[in-house]
Amino acid sequence: MEETTNPDSSRTAWWKEAVVYEIYPRSFNDSDGDGIGDIPGIVEKVDYLDALGVDVVWLCPVYESPDYDNGYDIADYRAIHGAFGTMADWEELLAELHDRDIRLIMDLVVNHTSTQHEWFRKSRRRAEGYEDYYIWRDGTPENPPNNWESIFGGSAWSYDDARGQWYLHLFHEEQPDLNWRTPAVREDVAEMMRWWLEKGIDGFRMDAVNLISKAEGLPDGDPENGLVGEEHVFNGPNLRTYLRELYDGVLSEYDAMTVAEMPNTDPDRAADYLGEDGAGLNMIFQFEHMDVDAGPGGVWDLDGWGEFHLPEFKRVVSRWQTELRGRGWNSTYLGNHDQARIVSRYGDDEEYHRESATLLATFLLTMGGTPYLYQGDEIGMTNVELNSIEEIDDVETVGAVEDMLESGEIDSFEEARGLVNYTSRDHARTPMQWSDDEHAGFTDGEPWYPVNENYSDVNVAAQRADEDSVWHYYRRLVDLRHEERVFVYGEYDLLLPDDESFYAYTRTLDEEAVLVVLNWSGRESVFDCAAVDTADATVLVGNSADPPADPQGARFGPYEAVVYRL
Repeated sequence: MEETTNPDSSRTAWWKEAVVYEIYPRSFNDSDGDGIGDIPGIVEKVDYLDALGVDVVWLCPVYESPDYDNGYDIADYRAIHGAFGTMADWEELLAELHDRDIRLIMDLVVNHTSTQHEWFRKSRRRAEGYEDYYIWRDGTPENPPNNWESIFGGSAWSYDDARGQWYLHLFHEEQPDLNWRTPAVREDVAEMMRWWLEKGIDGFRMDAVNLISKAEGLPDGDPENGLVGEEHVFNGPNLRTYLRELYDGVLSEYDAMTVAEMPNTDPDRAADYLGEDGAGLNMIFQFEHMDVDAGPGGVWDLDGWGEFHLPEFKRVVSRWQTELRGRGWNSTYLGNHDQARIVSRYGDDEEYHRESATLLATFLLTMGGTPYLYQGDEIGMTNVELNSIEEIDDVETVGAVEDMLESGEIDSFEEARGLVNYTSRDHARTPMQWSDDEHAGFTDGEPWYPVNENYSDVNVAAQRADEDSVWHYYRRLVDLRHEERVFVYGEYDLLLPDDESFYAYTRTLDEEAVLVVLNWSGRESVFDCAAVDTADATVLVGNSADPPADPQGARFGPYEAVVYRL
């Protein structure tokens, strides 16, 4: 789609107007009974995606991988992992999606590879041309080159006996970091991206991409930081140059969408990476709003976790909505494969399950920026209960717990169980709940990870049969966003910034204005806001049977959400 000037001085584009749905293939739908979701299983559900109304599928990694980090450790970027199917299966999926005007973006994981990737094997034995494909440093086996920590716990360095040197891995030891200072690495990555774009994909979600440039000399990190060394690995000195090189050399030649995962990024820095005047990215995933409920030392801090402060959440979200406007495009998300379930984290997964799940849907689909939905959120899937470290699959969670045990911060898993059950990535990775059949209709075999026990009550079949369900509410909101351009291109203005119950805001485009009122609490609350005239308000959509016709002075039930045209 050719970009055109919009009356609000922004520019229109298909990826701005899209609703994106993330699929975690291992847990989506199993077609062959081996307990692992696969690409033919996704093909079986393409009509489901079409019925929901989404425009783009973001497919988590399906590449060849030893699966130490569930596919984010890639052994071959141009091959499909056998557990997921074949390249022919993938090509069928692309065709089926495109036949329904649904686009496909792939995960681009190029901060690191698997140790089983051909590049690493060659680099390990110092094959000509591959000596510097990864970050190798001299040193004795007892003393790592610096004090950097891995995001998954422990040192960020592992000693390789075959090469007689240390290699850097900011994630799992089976995920060595590529050395982006080596031109051949950048050329190989660009060639691989072009290969996928020529196969017909519509863009990339760029995993951990603001880690690809490390500080010159790899100096020690501040031991007082939450992650030792983080100041030397996030948003490094050459990041903009590397990203711009990919844009100029590859991405600029295609009508492709890019969204880059970039923790530790503020709006000013994001603006430098976005758009044709920046590094060429379309949008980023920032994490500031995802840390509102974390402890002072981060998501694995045992102090202060789980304390969600609505005014602080509003401040962070509003900062990005206002400070990036006119300088870059936002993305809007609450959950994904790396986060706990949104209704358990931001809502009430028991007494007000439907109400809070639909309130979260209202927020996601009326906020500025491209919205991202994660599989299962459209039916309000919830966290599970993890009672021992043996029940955990996620390498990040295991690493965090083992670090706490090793440091003496905890004496047993039980002391960290509450935090694990709030934070673990495993919550997002339980199998999709399609029906009340055995294993939630996900598989005819034994699922790779246990199904949430509430599948008999929370499942797609039941909700599609109920017009008042979470699923149908999502579908109505997706349709509304497609119909009303104000939700895509309208300006955002926050109301009642300090209110402990309401998150309320207006979206305005030319003469059109809407008001979104979210009672983000488990109590009845009265809406009182002199800053907005609601005399002629009409209800566009709401998650209760009888929403207030005029919000001013009205009582809103727990987690009640209403959208008004002003």
